[in-house]
Formats: sequence, C-alpha cells, structure tokens
Amino acid sequence: MGRYVIRRLLQAIPVLLGATLLIFAIVFALPGDPIRALAGEKPPSPQVVEVLREQYHLNDPLLLQYWYYISGVLFRGDFGTTFQNVPVGDLMKATFPTTLQLALTALMIQAVIGVGLGLWAALRRGKAEDTMILASTLILISVPTLVSGFVLQLLLGVKLGLFPIAGTSEGWYSFLLPGFVLAGGSIAYLTRLTRTSLVETLRSDYIRTAVAKGMNRRRVVGRHGLRNALIPLVTFLGADLGNLMGGAVITERIFNINGVGSLLIRGVYERQQPIVVGVVTALVLVYIVANLVVDLMYAVLDPRIRYE
Repeated sequence: MGRYVIRRLLQAIPVLLGATLLIFAIVFALPGDPIRALAGEKPPSPQVVEVLREQYHLNDPLLLQYWYYISGVLFRGDFGTTFQNVPVGDLMKATFPTTLQLALTALMIQAVIGVGLGLWAALRRGKAEDTMILASTLILISVPTLVSGFVLQLLLGVKLGLFPIAGTSEGWYSFLLPGFVLAGGSIAYLTRLTRTSLVETLRSDYIRTAVAKGMNRRRVVGRHGLRNALIPLVTFLGADLGNLMGGAVITERIFNINGVGSLLIRGVYERQQPIVVGVVTALVLVYIVANLVVDLMYAVLDPRIRYE
C-alpha cells in the first residue's frame, strides 16, 4: 500500500504541472497590462510601470514566469503575491475554510439524500415511488443553480424565515441552505447512480444465493448489496468534492459568502492573475488529494482489491 501511495503521488506531479501550466498560460496570455489597469483612470509613469513589471517578472518569458511560480508553490508553499504586494496564500487562508465548509456540507447533504433516495428507488424499482424519484431528479438536473438558489432563498429564507439568506453569522446553520443549492445537481446524479448500481448488484448470483439461504433481506441489501454498490458512489463523491469547491462561485455570490468563489471573481474583475492562478492551483491540489483518498478507500470497501 505504501508503494502505491508513493507511486500515485509521483503520478500526481505531472498532472499538477500540466494543469497549472495551462491555466497560467491562459491567464497571463490575456490582452492588456495588469499594472496599468491597477492605476485606474490616472495612468502611472512609464518608470513606475517598468519597475513594477520587473518586480513581478512580467517582462520575462512565459515559461520563466511559470518556473518562478511553480517552484515557489512546490518548494516553499508560496502562491505568489498580488499586484498590491499581498500574499495570495494569506487571502486563500482567509477564504478556503469557508468554501471547504460549504463544500463538505453540500457533500454530506448529497450523500444522505442521494444515497437514501437511490436506495429507496432501487428497492421499489418499477413502482410509483421509483418513477416519482426519477422524475424529481430530472427536475433537479434541469434547474440551474442560479435559479434554484434565488427561489429557495426567497421561499425558505425570506417568506418562511427557516434559513438565513446571507452571510455565515449563524455558524453551520448558515451553510445548510446554500449547501443544498450547491448540491442540487449532484443529488440527482448520485440518486440515479445509486439506483443503477444497487439494481445491478441485487441481480448478482451471490445476492440470489444469500436470499435463497434465507438470509434476512435487510442484511442482504445493507451488508452485501449496498457495500459492493458503494464503489462507484465513493468515486463520484470523491471527484465531486473538487467540483463543489470550484462550483461554489455562483452559490457564494447568491448567499453573500466570502469564500474562494468571491476571491476568484475578485481576481478576474481586478485582473489579478496571481489570485486566479493561485486559487485554481489550490483546487487542482484538492482534486488530486480527493482522488488519492478515493483510490485508497477501494481496498476498504472491497477486500478483493489489493495494491502492490
């Protein structure tokens, strides 16, 4: 297992380099001069512009700029500084915990609701409950986050007063409504995936053998059927953690949450390339770590899987 972990970590290095190089090239290839954009309507003197461009290595070739950046990330944990000389790492430290809490809340909501509805639909396959659940998942998939966010905010927050409509002043309770909005589409996909996976598992020979031997149906479904059906679900949930963090931009704007999404939008509006590249790099690291954890969990869920 240890060798497998080391091998996966080594394989993650080219993934990190390729993804960060791509986003670095795209961001820094945008037209315009970010140094001049900082000054607003009053243009700075050419001498000041030149000094700042030299300070932030903007006159260097793209690959050399990328080397300065990625070497700082890998060897010093330094994500660079903004053009106001503020460390990007400090900005992410202030916003990442909020987005991570929102993403984990959404992940737990979709795991409980998605797996629960999928299990119910699989056990009642072909019946009215199954049809109703499948129809509801189509609605969740079809409604954009921007629409569902404002509608639920109006109905559950403003009209009924059940949830706070903005900010995080009420702790974890403030994340429930935005967490559900963020997890909406994922709940639908997870429900369908759970239903499909469990239906296929319950058709297996070993399940029919267990039923024929008189084993309790709840034990057959819970211990044997659901456990083996969990492997694709864990894969989906692990990969979806990065999607939730990256997709929190709209949800954070709707509910006025100061997280990574707000920081990323600020970086785009202000043309702060270091912020954009730093946030995307951190999200790539989240994807890599989440996928590694998912792979290691396979051995826990299925003893037949062995990594050498």
